[in-house]
Amino acid sequence: MSKKILAFAGSNSKQSINARLINSVVGMVDFAEVDNISIRSFDLPLYGIDYEKEIGIPDDAHKFNDLIKKADAFIISTPEHNGSLPVAFKNVIDWVSRIDNDIFNDKPMVLLSSSPGKRGGLSSLGHAESILSRLGAEILGTYAFGSFKERYNNGSLDEEAQLEINNLLAKLEDKIN
Repeated sequence: MSKKILAFAGSNSKQSINARLINSVVGMVDFAEVDNISIRSFDLPLYGIDYEKEIGIPDDAHKFNDLIKKADAFIISTPEHNGSLPVAFKNVIDWVSRIDNDIFNDKPMVLLSSSPGKRGGLSSLGHAESILSRLGAEILGTYAFGSFKERYNNGSLDEEAQLEINNLLAKLEDKIN
């Protein structure tokens, strides 16, 4: 049985450069089946304890949780909004954590970030690593892909990014096979 990787960008933007990065990375994976999803497909209200008590956990949070439970590993790329995680990404994680606090169940994860700036979303990447590891992810490595517009050409990553990401994917392959 083939191993399954769940891949997604932590963005709800139709023009997300992190989704474009994920699409390129998914194309580099030849050792597992990859389910590349969009968090835009999950209709989740802004998390709040009052909402949860009055209405309960939305069906889409359960659907997202089911995808996580079926995956053997994860590849996530998150943008940076004002030095931190985008609210859409954090909201999905907040809802799913209400179902199961050990969301990722010690499964391996590669974390990426990208931005038009030179730092590549490095601050967001650090926040994601802290939060997701607390929720059970085994972070195998991270990579911040800065200067996106200059380094990404028609679906292709520059040589440095390909090398760095291939190294991370090799760690992921070793871990799940």
